[in-house]
Amino acid sequence: MTPGLPPARPASAPDPAPTADQATKDAMSNATTVSPAHSASTASTLITNIAALVTNDPSSGDGSPLGLVRDAAVVIEGDRIVWTGDHSKAPATDNRVDAGGRAVLPGFVDSHSHLVFAGDRTQEFNARMSGRPYGAGGIRTTVAATRAASDEELEANLTRYLREALRQGTTTFETKSGYGLTVADEARALRIAAAHTDEVTYLGAHIVAPEHTEDPASYVALVTGEMLDACAPYARWIDVFCEKGAFDGDQARAVLTAGRARGLHPRIHANQLSYGPGVQLAVELDAASADHCTHLTDADVDALANSRTVATLLPGAEFSTRAAWPDARRLLDAGVTVALSTDCNPGSSFTSSVPFCVALAVREMGMTPDEAVWSATAGGAAALRRTDIGRLTPGAYADLTLLDAPSHVHLAYRPGVPLVSGVWRRGARVV
Repeated sequence: MTPGLPPARPASAPDPAPTADQATKDAMSNATTVSPAHSASTASTLITNIAALVTNDPSSGDGSPLGLVRDAAVVIEGDRIVWTGDHSKAPATDNRVDAGGRAVLPGFVDSHSHLVFAGDRTQEFNARMSGRPYGAGGIRTTVAATRAASDEELEANLTRYLREALRQGTTTFETKSGYGLTVADEARALRIAAAHTDEVTYLGAHIVAPEHTEDPASYVALVTGEMLDACAPYARWIDVFCEKGAFDGDQARAVLTAGRARGLHPRIHANQLSYGPGVQLAVELDAASADHCTHLTDADVDALANSRTVATLLPGAEFSTRAAWPDARRLLDAGVTVALSTDCNPGSSFTSSVPFCVALAVREMGMTPDEAVWSATAGGAAALRRTDIGRLTPGAYADLTLLDAPSHVHLAYRPGVPLVSGVWRRGARVV
């Protein structure tokens, strides 16, 4: 187990956040409070002298989607937020932390990553930067290295990148299998991942395994049969790469419906490299998230806007492949819920930095700094269908990121600068 990174919570028992009605009732003098859900002996901590607090609660602070509170404070008790508001009205606590006029925001929610792998693809990246286009086939290089690695090597690699992400403010992450593509290798990838997060996704349908290249139908049968049986106990989600060179719409539907029958909820790699059926399939099956969403028709945008499916944008992939950027502005203006994530993987987006992705989204995808920060926190939580993370409101988990800056806007304003100076996860300071 990585220090400071226990599993987030049992996937079968999500913790409810306070209702909007209750939050409204409890709002007084720009402060919100709930009765502590912990014993009187639980230590409480006040973080005060916060220049700008992002709560993601529109009933707080300035009334924006960020619920921005100036000159703020937060009270943590146990692993939960129990109070937020004006620092001058903060209640007495056991401990006190002075934020020194810095900004505090929810811990980042990285809802799309591929962290159980071995090897790297430096040569592929170097060739691509020299003009060779990216294609799905590059995944096979990582498959070979992952199959050859020991469990210990895979876990050491996973925890290395989790620590790296934590230092950059990520307190919740989803990660996938997809680099084993045999029953045993997919199951062990999920078993290793499940020791570190419960947001685990079965991605046996990443590409057709090399052994089945001449008979893709046999591989789909494996993914939806014996492999699913072995992997389902470790996973919450099921995913498929619906793309030319990977799986077509009918194959993707078969994979996702089989997973759903086993209690796994769908998410999908959709419309990354070309126009295709992925987004429409995501909406049809009530997928929590359609990820990439680079090539969209008007019908795709309308379908997303009229559904619960989140469009998760992954600008690290476009940065690393020199591909067209997703049009976040188009999605936001249509009323689509947007998340930002890293897509951390060794081939097409080898970054674990959500702040970097925030800066890219603002610079290249038409998002405002406020929208990008919301999408990297509350948006990521929505992509995981969670209400207990991605916000700093009473009852939510005490996952906080302290910036060495007076405003969250500095994440885009000062790209590449390591601004994260403190991280609390589940109420404990881990950075």
